[in-house]
This record gives sequence, C-alpha cells and structure tokens, in this order.
Amino acid sequence: SGSNYTQVHFKTGQQIYFIQESSGDEDKLITDRVFRDPTAWYHIVAVWDIAASETDRMILYVNGVRETSFASEVYPSLNKDSFVGITSDPLGIGASEYTGSFINEFDGVMSHVQYADGYAYAASDFGEFDSTSGIWKIKTSALANYGTNGFYMKMEDRTNLDLDSSPNGLTMTTSGTITGTYDNPDNNFSTLCPLYMPMSSEPTLSNGNNVVVTQNASGKYFGSASS
Repeated sequence: SGSNYTQVHFKTGQQIYFIQESSGDEDKLITDRVFRDPTAWYHIVAVWDIAASETDRMILYVNGVRETSFASEVYPSLNKDSFVGITSDPLGIGASEYTGSFINEFDGVMSHVQYADGYAYAASDFGEFDSTSGIWKIKTSALANYGTNGFYMKMEDRTNLDLDSSPNGLTMTTSGTITGTYDNPDNNFSTLCPLYMPMSSEPTLSNGNNVVVTQNASGKYFGSASS
C-alpha cells in the first residue's frame, strides 16, 4: 500500500534507494554517489537479512562491490521482515505495485533479474570479476536455492521475456508494453545522452535511451558513444 512497501529504485537525483516503509517507519540505504552513465549496465544486488548484525541487515552491491557510503542509512530491527514475498500483493519488476496496479514505470533496460526467497546471497553468487579485463560480469547459471517464491528471469528470449528459468518455473503476468532489445551487457549500444539537453523543449527518451521523441522539428540532439 502507499504506507507499506519495500523497493529498490533509482530516484530523480540518480541515486540508488533501497528502502522499506512500514506505516511511517523507514529502513533505508540511499547512496551518496550518483549513477548517471547513460550507456552503462549496472549489476545491483540488494540483500535483506533479518538475522544478521545490524549493519548487515541491508546490503547494496553495485558491480560486485559493496556500497559503504550513504547519504542516509537506517537499518531494520532484528528479525524484522520485509514486504517482499510475504504478502498477498504481487512483486512489481520495473514498476511500483500499489493496491493491485503498477505506477512509476522504469524506462531503462533489464537483464537477468533474480529473487531468492529466504536466502541472503552475496554479489559473488551472481557474478565475478573477469580474470583478464577485471570487469564485473554475470554468472548465467541458476542459484543453488530460490526458496518458495524465488525466480530467475534471464530475458534472453525476445518472444518470452517473462520466462522464469529457476526450478520453480513460476508464471509471470506482464502488464504494459515490454520491448525486447539487442542492447545487453555483452553487446552495449551507443545511446542518446540525457545529461545535456540544450533545447528549451527537451525530448523524451525511452527503451534505455535507444528511442527519442523530439518536441519540435528544429531541435538537434546529441549522442553518447559507448565502447
């Protein structure tokens, strides 16, 4: 509901928010640093571990490295559950679920979304640093355990983007329009840059900044190269 939720999302200030609100009581990690590279893929792991020591009950990893500097950090009490996986409300991926409908849709691109129900995995269970390049890369194999409601959405089949590849084989319900893209962590596209818009009528970017809708016919817009 509006006052009870658990979310991981980007805010307009381009920080990562890992937050739970329970009737006005907030537990949260809000990163100091911002994530504004318009061409980058980020690998994000959020851990909620109710039996851990206080500062390990909420953990954020980005590209295999644990975030340790936060603009705001408030940790949950011992054995406090999150709202993920324990209520009758659906889990929203790419949107906020609110009393049966979805709002705040994500305009970016996703790949390899996993949820482990009842298990607190580290980033190293999902990825590893390449021995040659040092770049963080995903592990495509399934986890050892997903729990009752866990899932693994690889999103590699453009005709079946909500396929669950975990042993649970859950059936997902897709709302709205999801567009398959060949832009992925192994095939990174050059995209339009949202950081510098010199026109008074700014364009609308979508599909991971691969699509632009201009606001007037005379506008000129600038791309951003990606290697």
